[in-house]
Amino acid sequence: MIKQDTFDFLAELADNNNREWFMDNKVRHDAARQNVIDFAAELIQQLHKVDSAISPDLDPKKCVLRIYRDIRFSKNKTPYKNNFGISLPTTGVKAGGAEYYFQVQPGKSFIAGGYWMPEAPHLKAIRQEIDYNGKDLTAIIDHPEFIKLFGNFRDQEKLKTLPKGYTEDNEHIDLLKLKSFIVWHELKDKELTKPGIINKISGVCEKIQPLNVFLRNAIV
Repeated sequence: MIKQDTFDFLAELADNNNREWFMDNKVRHDAARQNVIDFAAELIQQLHKVDSAISPDLDPKKCVLRIYRDIRFSKNKTPYKNNFGISLPTTGVKAGGAEYYFQVQPGKSFIAGGYWMPEAPHLKAIRQEIDYNGKDLTAIIDHPEFIKLFGNFRDQEKLKTLPKGYTEDNEHIDLLKLKSFIVWHELKDKELTKPGIINKISGVCEKIQPLNVFLRNAIV
């Protein structure tokens, strides 16, 4: 579970996002990061049971994203993220495909899955899979339990024009216009500090797994 101290550190970091404060509180950062690494280790083993594409040999340290922001091309010059992220790829040890993603942030924690902003070759392959087997995808995303957990899958950023090679009368045109294929489910801070949260997240990921399988099959 996530410790309250981890939430406290992140909340204070959000109010003091500068190097001087961070260095003064580096010990707290290291403890919070270790808490998230330990959480990731449990999560990896549990999610392997849900989706065998999650390797049980994933290194939890490498799955926890760095807290340092890349500010080179950003107008926001604050040096640190105010969250910890755990990326769990299903295509080996590197991201770049269907994955599960967990983020811990005071008041804004969530578990997510799918494929965010695929690069052109993968996007083309996913659209082709939707064109050929769109009913398989709609059976997943239109299931009442799926909608209850994640909302309307179609309510994501879309192209304003038709994707190349497809026409407006395609029965799956609303899905073909999508730029990303992701879902997320919010988690309350209190939930994350209680025993059993790994099992709850695992249950949510069971509902994400068919979507990830569809996306993986598209880009094989």
